[in-house]
Amino acid sequence: MRFVVQRHRARRLHYDFRLEVGGVLASWAVPKGPSLDPAVRRAAFHVEDHPMEYVDFEGVIPAGTYGGGDVIVWDAGEWVPYKDPDPAAAIAGGELHIELHGQKLRGKFVIVRTRDDEWLLMHKRDEHAVTGWDPEDHPRSVLSGRTSDEVAADPDREWHSGRPADRAAVALKASRQELDALDRLGAGGTWEVLGRRLRVTNLDKPLFPGDPPVTKRELLRYTASVAPTLHPYLRNRALNLHRYPNGAETTGFWQKDLPSHAPAWLPRWEHDGTTYLVGDEPAALVWAANFGGLEWHPWTSTVDEPQRPTYALIDLDPGERTPWEDVLVLARLHRTAFEHLGVAAYPKVTGRRGIQIWVPIARGPDFDATRAWVAELSKMVGAVVPELVSWKWERADRDGRARLDYTQNAINKTLVAPYSPRPAAGAPVSAPIAWDELDDPALRPDGFTIRTLPERLAERGDLFAGVLDHSQRLPRLQ
Repeated sequence: MRFVVQRHRARRLHYDFRLEVGGVLASWAVPKGPSLDPAVRRAAFHVEDHPMEYVDFEGVIPAGTYGGGDVIVWDAGEWVPYKDPDPAAAIAGGELHIELHGQKLRGKFVIVRTRDDEWLLMHKRDEHAVTGWDPEDHPRSVLSGRTSDEVAADPDREWHSGRPADRAAVALKASRQELDALDRLGAGGTWEVLGRRLRVTNLDKPLFPGDPPVTKRELLRYTASVAPTLHPYLRNRALNLHRYPNGAETTGFWQKDLPSHAPAWLPRWEHDGTTYLVGDEPAALVWAANFGGLEWHPWTSTVDEPQRPTYALIDLDPGERTPWEDVLVLARLHRTAFEHLGVAAYPKVTGRRGIQIWVPIARGPDFDATRAWVAELSKMVGAVVPELVSWKWERADRDGRARLDYTQNAINKTLVAPYSPRPAAGAPVSAPIAWDELDDPALRPDGFTIRTLPERLAERGDLFAGVLDHSQRLPRLQ
């Protein structure tokens, strides 16, 4: 039978001691961790059984959910009972004698109930006993060789305890082997990626014009590569897809309702008669790209509180006669305004002609409040350069001037996600930028593509990451 000990940093550090018993993992939380020192008695607290699927889980549990934090497989191996051949009966009786054959823990242990769910875990005096042995002196995972800090900073998997056990573990990264497998598929086939099996078709079909054209295979490879970075921006949010199943040169259409043939594992949310795709796992985004979703638009509110946005959005929408230099002027004015206000805000080029700015906020204000705040800020900025800006609603009435669009701050209105492709030649990407890049003469709104963005991401990291801190409150503007 299998056992695992997981080092788990939730509200506080503890070790989860788990034994396979009757098809589940009988579990105890051991705050100070097990020891090979027979003089040490560790307090242990009997907790609910866990499914066997959890036995090799290493990664993160999302913040705000039960057990939220990072987990490593600190030790694992086989165990056998001794004294009592029926472990379930021994646990019910309050005293279980076991022998562990792990990579760190070896020898005979006993776990004894003292009262209610409080137990003591002790190592016997045998040839494996070590005086003064402390688990914190052996911090690395036996599965990956990584520490808790390393796993927390770059997790491979995520666990969702509210889901069925066979769907609770979500892969966050596509391996090199998975990406290379896509190249070997030919025109199509079954692709195992990010823990899911996807039927992919027409892989050599050109989807974006270019020299050479960008194929569906390239789109899927890019999506699988960037999905781990993009996943935090989509988690717990409904997705509106802009679909172009016949390529970016055709007329696209919006799809919000999941089709009936969508696989059962896709996360979803029922709202006002529509079944939305939810970005709760990276593989869902690969499915969307395979489905012809060339643009990905997450809601600015989460599915648990759809009326409360976690971003305020500013869209610098150029008119027909607005040159890129004027868009940069408007963006720099916003940069100055945010510096003056002490507000953290994050720009990205749209992949088309404009710039968008996302302002993370603590959940509280409704859409009316955030829209009013952005409208007031935009009018203050626009007043500095009135010759560049029009406040007319209809594009035809703007005399070719830019619009500082605050109207997207409304439920079910969205801006394109960071790192999303745009349906244009070369497959440009809506790419996060640093504020100082506004002063770089080489910056262009469509200058990053699915072919160049991965290298930039590897070099610069995720420049949009600050958007994920939703502790900021919008200040008064007057």
